[in-house]
Amino acid sequence: MIKRFEQMLEPAGIRLNGPDPWDVQVHNPDLFLRIARDGTLGLGEAYMDGWWDCEALDEMITRGFRAGLEDKVRNNLRFLIYIVGFRLFNRQSRARAFEVGERHYDIGNDVFEQMLDPHMNYSCGFWASARNLEEAQIAKMEMICAKLQIEAGMKVLDIGCGWGGLVRWMARHHGVHVTGVTVSGEQAKLARDRCADLPVDIEVRDYRELEGQFDRIVSVGMFEHVGQKNYQTFFSKARSLLKDQGLFLLHTIGAGRDGFATDRWIEKYIFPNSVLPPAPALVRQAGAFFTIEDWHNFGADYDPTLMAWYRNFNDAWPTLKAHYGERFKRMFDYYLLVSAGSFRSRENHLWQLVLSAGGLDGGYRTPRWSPAD
Repeated sequence: MIKRFEQMLEPAGIRLNGPDPWDVQVHNPDLFLRIARDGTLGLGEAYMDGWWDCEALDEMITRGFRAGLEDKVRNNLRFLIYIVGFRLFNRQSRARAFEVGERHYDIGNDVFEQMLDPHMNYSCGFWASARNLEEAQIAKMEMICAKLQIEAGMKVLDIGCGWGGLVRWMARHHGVHVTGVTVSGEQAKLARDRCADLPVDIEVRDYRELEGQFDRIVSVGMFEHVGQKNYQTFFSKARSLLKDQGLFLLHTIGAGRDGFATDRWIEKYIFPNSVLPPAPALVRQAGAFFTIEDWHNFGADYDPTLMAWYRNFNDAWPTLKAHYGERFKRMFDYYLLVSAGSFRSRENHLWQLVLSAGGLDGGYRTPRWSPAD
């Protein structure tokens, strides 16, 4: 079995117990059986258990994606059964809407306060001319405001507002009234504290329960939790909330292939019930309710964003480890570095879609935005 894995890794230039930083250092010989049985879930759990290490895990994953190793690792019966269930059942129903909040976003605000930028944006930054994480996140927030053509006095809805970074920025710097919704109680508490002096309302609510009318809608990093069986419901609800001639900016990770992307390890340990949409699904479902005015892919910028989070998390670990065990650290390191590799290899994308309600009179003519504009 070892020979089989050596042959599988060869096209990626990865060796077992080799000298390069992207080589896999094996500590438990049962690793190969575990991967053969459980695929990417077994690979990730084995890393959490200390069965293997890699000095440059992000680069190993990048090489693996570029060589097509993911499909080979996933080629097992358990993944097939998982995919069949994923396609047959609605894993993002109302009854399960709050699971991701409880199991990931509520793990501890201290982790995210240490890991993220000062504005607490848990999504891809925009690095065109940014020198650090905070500048990249400010550039991303300003880009969103520019694309939405925000004007003072508008009513804005943020579906999936997180810890309130964007709603706070919009209210403070652009003079709008913002309603932010999240499925995380911990996010809501901190967001309310951070926005206490601003015209901002923070609610813990599923998007399917929303009512009202808004001039603008934004959703950043939330659509990955909607699920393909609910896309029609999501876009129908968003259209009912948006005034005619209004704009909706959807910021989401997208699958690099023509198929819905999910992973057993990510789904079990990081983002329960998550799925990445392929472009054709967004065109079909969003296009049924909105005019697609603009589509922007800057997925390569997620690589430096994730690596900055990784450095921040590890720099803060001495103060965090009293509350979180070593297995948690290995889990979080694995999540951040594997994700960085997926974007560096361009296996995954980051899309911003600007959608209009009924098509803007005269068209949508905002040029490509950059910090210098």
